Amino acid sequence: MTSPASVLKGTFGYDTFRPLQQEVIENVLARKDTLAVMPTGGGKSLCYQIPSLIFEGLTVVVSPLISLMKDQVEQLRAYGVPSLFINSTLSPQAYQESMEHVRRGEVKLLYVAPETLLTQRILSLLDSVQVDCLTIDEAHCISEWGHDFRPEYRQLVEVRKRFPKAVCLALTATATSRVRQDIRNTLKFSTTNEFVASFNRENLYIEVLPKREPVGQVIELLERYKDQSGIIYCFSRKQVDELSAYLASKKYSVRPYHAGLEDSERKTNQELFIRDDVQIIVATVAFGMGINKPNVRFVIHFDLPKSVESYYQEIGRAGRDGLPAHCALLYSYSDVVKINYFIDQKEGDEKRVAIEHLNAIVRFAEDERICRRKPLLNYFGESYEAGNCSNCDNCTSAPTPLADITVFAQKFLSCVKRADEKFGAGHIADILLGSKNEKVIRWGHDKLSTYGIGAELTKKQWMHIARQLLSMGYLKQEGEYHTLSLTSRALESLKKREPVFGVVQEAGRTKKDGKKKEGIEYNHALFALLRQKRKELADDAGVPPYVIFSDRALTEMAAYYPQSRESLLKISGVGQVKLSQYGEAFLNVIKSFCEKHGLDERAHALTPSPSPKGRGESELGERTRIVGETFNEGATIQSLMERQGVTRGTILDHLSKFAMAGNKLRNGGDLQAATSATSEQQQITFAVFDEQGTMYLKPVFDQLNGALNYDELKILRLIYLVARQG
Repeated sequence: MTSPASVLKGTFGYDTFRPLQQEVIENVLARKDTLAVMPTGGGKSLCYQIPSLIFEGLTVVVSPLISLMKDQVEQLRAYGVPSLFINSTLSPQAYQESMEHVRRGEVKLLYVAPETLLTQRILSLLDSVQVDCLTIDEAHCISEWGHDFRPEYRQLVEVRKRFPKAVCLALTATATSRVRQDIRNTLKFSTTNEFVASFNRENLYIEVLPKREPVGQVIELLERYKDQSGIIYCFSRKQVDELSAYLASKKYSVRPYHAGLEDSERKTNQELFIRDDVQIIVATVAFGMGINKPNVRFVIHFDLPKSVESYYQEIGRAGRDGLPAHCALLYSYSDVVKINYFIDQKEGDEKRVAIEHLNAIVRFAEDERICRRKPLLNYFGESYEAGNCSNCDNCTSAPTPLADITVFAQKFLSCVKRADEKFGAGHIADILLGSKNEKVIRWGHDKLSTYGIGAELTKKQWMHIARQLLSMGYLKQEGEYHTLSLTSRALESLKKREPVFGVVQEAGRTKKDGKKKEGIEYNHALFALLRQKRKELADDAGVPPYVIFSDRALTEMAAYYPQSRESLLKISGVGQVKLSQYGEAFLNVIKSFCEKHGLDERAHALTPSPSPKGRGESELGERTRIVGETFNEGATIQSLMERQGVTRGTILDHLSKFAMAGNKLRNGGDLQAATSATSEQQQITFAVFDEQGTMYLKPVFDQLNGALNYDELKILRLIYLVARQG
């Protein structure tokens, strides 16, 4: 039988599997029903695409995303995979022709919408062929606890019964443990066949900004990502229309997208964006599900999302090619009030679930004390242990200075108590401010001793104080009316007049220097030429540019300057079919550029070898060169940290760059003394470096199942490089 690894390389052009891909694929090939939860951009599609090329019969993929079907099929055909979709967008003739292709066994992958699959016409068609795999994409739609429940998904259980010999694979990017359990129970899956990958998208820079001048803040971000693809999410259609019109008037390449537009306009705008003819889409949450565009460099939330799931899914549309991307959320409590207004129109469980979702995203947005990844990953049941991710605003900014808010805390807590612990934060703030609104007067709260004693703060500031007291454990909030009551800690604090420290108002934050993660270094001029060639070929073929090659592939070409077909095959995403179709065109661009600028091919990270002595030195940053030379003169890692005023990991990164540029390291004794890895762990790690190369540490970390942290791996990488240098 053809192996998954040979299909991965030969058809799709990748050398290694991403985390859990291989395990999921092998489980499916063993015909065990499987639930796989993998982050957006984590490689879910290959989990059924590779088995489909190994199974004898047909793989049916159920997806609610018609736009995704078209994109996936275009990409698969570019790889030489026989696939098609059947949905309501096809003409009657095309619909019939597609059915005939399936009936004659000429298709390996068939994409259908759930409502299409449930028709007697399609069910009868599938009865006439061998169905080996039923894949349910966006499986969270099955669960009433999910953020995107769709009743028709519940009916897929009947389709499973109709094809008992077909293995079932359920896939989703966003599922809490409660949603996963609901999916398993509905589809009658065994718990042991659940695979949950890490939700951590390391390449995404996550940032929450106080929403002060939102349009100006958006323009500032757009200027940082000129000529790059990005999505701006807004709460309402009206906001989408106004913002997109304003940006267009400022000569930005932008289009709107929301459910109120004509189908034809919405489809055209999406196509322009996918094909890189338009750089920016301003959209409601109606946009993006299933948009398989890997080179989105930024996602801006102009308004607060309704839930952590929605937020995670929407930022997941950035950086799907694995390259750095920026996710900025503009946060204002007025957005919370706006969402609460709509929640109040709901009833029962629907209202309770919506309140839970909103409270979780508010806690995430307002917490400036810890790494953004901690609460985000904890929400999905994953523990994030790193103290500093170096890739979010909280980890790359100086901590917000805390003030003594004891008096404000005492006033607020006392007012909650005097109002009999029966009201929400908004009403308590009104009492403190001395409001004469109808509710305050009706309840006689203008007679309380705390009435009007908080006029020194605005209502917005009092609400901010309330949310801090909640997160500190002085208050608890219950019920659909968000009723506040005091905890035992609050009672003790009032009694002893203990000091309370917090933030009186949202303050600007000071950026730390040099902490944001960067991607692979590459020649930007060559990258621009390769992008231009990709666009020409894509337009000629009538497909989106990423169907030809991803930005990651072009970045690697611009970093390593491959000069032959063999070297081009080492580039991520270059398989045999794409090599034969597009290889010569891109090699011609690279060769011409290198000849003009006197550049030679560089060794690829997967097959590292020292470059000629001295060649790397001119390409290194000044600080990297200084760190490397000072280390060779006998300086220790600790002394370099103190001298440069940076972390241990940063020094190790500089030394790695210095060594990988072909420069010898001559202070190996300090490296060996710095590692706590056992001799056995070192040998195992060196064997993984032999297999994975030394450019990227994440594949090594994953293959070792996290047994060694990244700083430890950086030291072992240096020891490994020193040994190879002889």
